[in-house]
Amino acid sequence: MDNLRKGFPVLEQYIYLNTAASGLLPEKVWEFRQGHDMDFLIQGSILKEKQGELLAKVREAVGRFFHCEPNRVALVPNFSYGFNSFLESVPADSKFLLLKDEYPSINWPVNSRNFETVFAEINETLEANIIEKLQAEKPDYFCFSIVNYIHGIKLGFDFLKKLKADFPEVSLIADGTQFCGTEDFNFDESRIDVLISSAYKWMNAGYGNGFMLFNHEIQKKISPKHLGFGSLQGKYKTHEGNFIGKFEPGHQDTLNYGSLKIAIELIEKIGISSIQQQIGHLKNLARKRFMKAEIIEKWMGEREDFSSIFNIKGDEKLFKKLRENDIIVSQRGNGLRVSMHYFNSEKDLNRLFSVLGI
Repeated sequence: MDNLRKGFPVLEQYIYLNTAASGLLPEKVWEFRQGHDMDFLIQGSILKEKQGELLAKVREAVGRFFHCEPNRVALVPNFSYGFNSFLESVPADSKFLLLKDEYPSINWPVNSRNFETVFAEINETLEANIIEKLQAEKPDYFCFSIVNYIHGIKLGFDFLKKLKADFPEVSLIADGTQFCGTEDFNFDESRIDVLISSAYKWMNAGYGNGFMLFNHEIQKKISPKHLGFGSLQGKYKTHEGNFIGKFEPGHQDTLNYGSLKIAIELIEKIGISSIQQQIGHLKNLARKRFMKAEIIEKWMGEREDFSSIFNIKGDEKLFKKLRENDIIVSQRGNGLRVSMHYFNSEKDLNRLFSVLGI
């Protein structure tokens, strides 16, 4: 799969197993960004006269890729902005179910608004813990990451669909930042009410761009309040009830959102099925070796649904050793987070295994 590595110069210098921290910038996206700013330098406002057309194409690309009508796609700079905007839209007496040790950008904004909040434990009975809390506490919203940022635990879509069928009154609000771009995903079939994601990780779109996907039902339940001149600018806003415009109150950055469009087109050119297959191959190899060496939690390794993010046992000394061998990972939680994307290879993993001595 060496052809999948083309266009990522970082891979010529490092074994990059750190997409969970920051995705790489593909040459195709870099070329777009160079051209865009050159046009802005030369054309000034003439370029910006076309921004409505460009942003409509970005929205359509996101909708096409994730199987969601473009009039239900909002373009936001990152997950945190979108999630905070969402929280400003819900009634003050709402009740939330969260996961303990979840991504801080989920739990902190909820807690800061003093919503009534209950928590489910992340452990070997995660799904049962969630169901128990839903039955006992009857929250209005369940907010969660599809893939957890520390140890890569994934909530499967069969489980989420059953959850929605059994608890239809609970709105599912998902963070897709550690998931989107790793496999084919049909939003409308997922039964998730709102999916919010930054695109700088697994979609390799650079920083400053993200998106929100809404189903039809949630639009009847929340009342977004953000408004500005941008709320009525462009296709899908002025004649669609202005729902998504309330998540886009200001001027949108054509450089960053244009980068998202190019990144999606690159994924589509490679083929999301090919990407999913390569990631699946690598994560299966890694899981077997990590479990044999007993450097990941046994229950995590035995889960049916799992991602290509692993938290292996390791300290500062091992982190420095890996960096000295040009292997890039992150320190997260109580260990080292290793994450592999489609541009990684068996050779990368074998080098990691060798340095780890497993």
